[in-house]
Amino acid sequence: MRNFDLPGRSAVYADNGMAATSHPLATLTALSVLRAGGNAVDAAIAACATLCVVEPHMTGIGGDCFVILAEPDGKIHGLNGSGRAPMAADPEWFREKGLNAMPEHGALPITVPGAIDAWEKLAKRFGTKGFDELFADAIRYGEDGYAVHGRVALDWPKAVDLLAKDAGGAKHYLVDGKAPQVGARHSAPALADTFRAIAKNGSKAFYQGEIGAEIASTVKSLGGLLTEDDLAAVSADWVDTISTRYGDYDVHEIPPNGQGITALILLRLMAKLGTGRLAPDSADRVHMEIEAARLAYSVRDHLVADPQTMTVTPAELLSDAYIDALAARIDIARRNDDVAPPEMPSSDTVYLTVVDRDRRAVSFINSTYHGFGSKVVTEKSGITLQNRGAGFSLAAGHPNEIGPGKRPMHTIIPAMATRAGKAAISFGVMGGDYQPLGHAHLLSNIADHGMDPQEAIDDARIFWDDTGAVLNAETGIGPDIRADLERRGHRVQDAKAPHGGGQAIVIDEKSGFLIGGSDPRKDGCAMGW
Repeated sequence: MRNFDLPGRSAVYADNGMAATSHPLATLTALSVLRAGGNAVDAAIAACATLCVVEPHMTGIGGDCFVILAEPDGKIHGLNGSGRAPMAADPEWFREKGLNAMPEHGALPITVPGAIDAWEKLAKRFGTKGFDELFADAIRYGEDGYAVHGRVALDWPKAVDLLAKDAGGAKHYLVDGKAPQVGARHSAPALADTFRAIAKNGSKAFYQGEIGAEIASTVKSLGGLLTEDDLAAVSADWVDTISTRYGDYDVHEIPPNGQGITALILLRLMAKLGTGRLAPDSADRVHMEIEAARLAYSVRDHLVADPQTMTVTPAELLSDAYIDALAARIDIARRNDDVAPPEMPSSDTVYLTVVDRDRRAVSFINSTYHGFGSKVVTEKSGITLQNRGAGFSLAAGHPNEIGPGKRPMHTIIPAMATRAGKAAISFGVMGGDYQPLGHAHLLSNIADHGMDPQEAIDDARIFWDDTGAVLNAETGIGPDIRADLERRGHRVQDAKAPHGGGQAIVIDEKSGFLIGGSDPRKDGCAMGW
């Protein structure tokens, strides 16, 4: 139990349903849907629609979506809603332009937005309510405005310079050329109209017709490759999850092209190394988790991609022989300097989870990749287009090399832990690269150290910088641990910003209650009824 003399928040307990999101307005949207008779799928879609309006730098309908759904009987479904590269995306075309890495903004890294197709497939198969009802809050906040919350206001200015160079970005997401300040009212009427069109005519209204034509013409006018045909060919796919055992739990992730395999490799290494037996706030634990993560991420960067071009299978990467070989490279006394640094940039994402009265659990993540994605926004429809193509490689022959109709290695990953064949923890951690380590650390906090979901989320985090050479430690990583890590060969500095965010709902079999937590690193909260 937390120290009530210190700032913090308690876990939330409820019986009939619960939602945890990164913004209080979205959590309220989800809870309203549940209380009106909707199920967890309905509530998750509605909450995400609200987030696309009130956290516009973190997510949007111009991005991608992944979902793991656990039915009340324990059956698990995975949904890969990541879009593909344009069919004209020949890697030689990029290299002939003198590029040795994918651009991070502008028209070139724009891929097909997969989110709306994923929402529709999810709603049609498992939902009970129409988009007209589920988008009501998003439309209202878009038209009437909403108050800009604290973390949103902190992040928004980082994108101002690039948004100002884009006609749609400046029109819809700047006020007199500046980001809105905390507490200011901001509205998105064009986006509200787009939501209304999708509610009336379904995903075709987004991918085809006037909206699809505007997306394609906007990208073409800026030198990009995305076409109306690319948009019309969108397809979110139902997939079987991949999983591994950790303690009493089976941990499920979406298979590649997502980086969920990285979290599973890391959990297998932690189980092999016995990190769960180490004191939760010790340098030993931090060192061993970091060393295991550095190896797991190196595997990701070299081998994980669209499954059509991967040279190994997830089963091979999770095999005893492979895990044993990786574990042999970890020394509790010293940093292994012979590990390639990470290659992927950071990203901005929203993660949410909802569990309903029937114990249907939804783990849901939606993103435009970087803050405001590509920084390209359609002028009429107000859609921020993702820059997910920045996740591709331009190294010839690399499994993740960009190619026509190919999905990039993807950072956003929802997670679901089951126990005895039923959903036990629906959880996710935001923060681009940090997500796999965040999954493993959070789950270990619950499974190994008995923390409730709020304590597990609150726990101090440490992660490397963009070079992979320096560990950025949050304030809660104390001086003794930092000094010990330095003695083992790590370089440690203060984190300039917190690592990611996260939400989790535990389905407690003993009490019958739902127990929720939401990350104080964001504006959100967990609520139940």
